[in-house]
Amino acid sequence: MDSSSGHSWWAGKVRQFRAHLRARVRPPERAALVVWLTPAQLALFDRMHVADRRHGLDVLATLRGNVSTGVGVAHDRAVDLDLLLAGLLHDAGKGQTGVWPRVAYALGQVYGPWIWRLAAVLPGFGPALTRLREHAEVSATMAASAGCAARTVELIRNQDAPTDPAAGRQLQLADEAN
Repeated sequence: MDSSSGHSWWAGKVRQFRAHLRARVRPPERAALVVWLTPAQLALFDRMHVADRRHGLDVLATLRGNVSTGVGVAHDRAVDLDLLLAGLLHDAGKGQTGVWPRVAYALGQVYGPWIWRLAAVLPGFGPALTRLREHAEVSATMAASAGCAARTVELIRNQDAPTDPAAGRQLQLADEAN
């Protein structure tokens, strides 16, 4: 990592760390989901860690800005509902993973898996790191179980290496932006 990309990586991770600690979902934000999620999808959202719920809502807002031409999901049929749902639920498989295993995971992505091996000896870190490593597949399975369309499931499953050149890339960019 060169110094300019290193600086932006660290700045982004500090922003994510702060966002994780301050994460909240306001009641009106959750209430707005009732209009377009099924009960099973809403239950999946509710089981997510609050930081992942907040992140999902932020990714959703970014995607709405990119794909919506109208006033909102409930009234605008021109939006890509599969993509929006993938944006909301793409991190469901991370479970109740706290901030410190997420820090260790991010460091391991940049500096190498030796960090994961070292962190895995700390109480609770091993299972948490596994959840983070496998979260895309687990999230996709959970979304399928909640009745999401096959396209939503595939967007979630392939979030890190999109196979859908348009929607998959939009999801990836919105995720990275938040």
